Amino acid sequence: MKRIRICSASEIPVNGMKSYDTSIGVKVLIANAGESYYAYQGLCPHQDVCLDEGFFDGATLTCHQHLWQWDIATGAPVGLAEAPLERYELVHDDGEIFVLQSSALKVSELFKGVSDAAIARLDALARREEYESLSTLYGVGDPADDLYILESGRVEFVIGREDRTSLAGFMLRKGEVFGWAALLEDHPRRIAKAACVEKSTLLRLNGEEVLKVLADEPASGYLVMRQLSTLITKHLRSQGGK
Repeated sequence: MKRIRICSASEIPVNGMKSYDTSIGVKVLIANAGESYYAYQGLCPHQDVCLDEGFFDGATLTCHQHLWQWDIATGAPVGLAEAPLERYELVHDDGEIFVLQSSALKVSELFKGVSDAAIARLDALARREEYESLSTLYGVGDPADDLYILESGRVEFVIGREDRTSLAGFMLRKGEVFGWAALLEDHPRRIAKAACVEKSTLLRLNGEEVLKVLADEPASGYLVMRQLSTLITKHLRSQGGK
């Protein structure tokens, strides 16, 4: 895993916090609680408010916008909060603070619970690609050969053709998978346009290569296909409820 310097430990107040923009395109919050340091996503998972503008008493972090709260030791939601904070592995070395960049595969809902061996093989297949804001990843009718995992940034979807288009109603965040038609039979073409709405980094994997890995790991393959069916059902329900 890549080690990324964030700051000097002396920059973080005792029982305080501070956020930093990083070279990997994400904002990271560093918090101090006594002798311990923690690293989390810098934006609230609710409405992207900067968490360092909130309140922190050395144990509980509170977003000032809608009062969502988290346990600083675990990132677990407290009270009104409906989602945990994404935690980064932190290294405190000789007065400097680093975070380790892990693969988005490990936080992906699609690959949750997959064996370490399968994750390692998939990670070796993945191509990490960076895109500028407003870049189109694929359009309607393009070949559905690859699937994508969002590592940082945001991706938005448009359905329809020509002047009869509409937003699909959702945007993706880190670890979420899209383009999963590459894992399905008889779905050779894209049915929506995918575009980055801010600078984004993605992992891109060829669908056929992924299926080969899953065929060699039957237990992991079964798990992924069950989770894929759940993702498809969730998105179909979100569209049907519009």
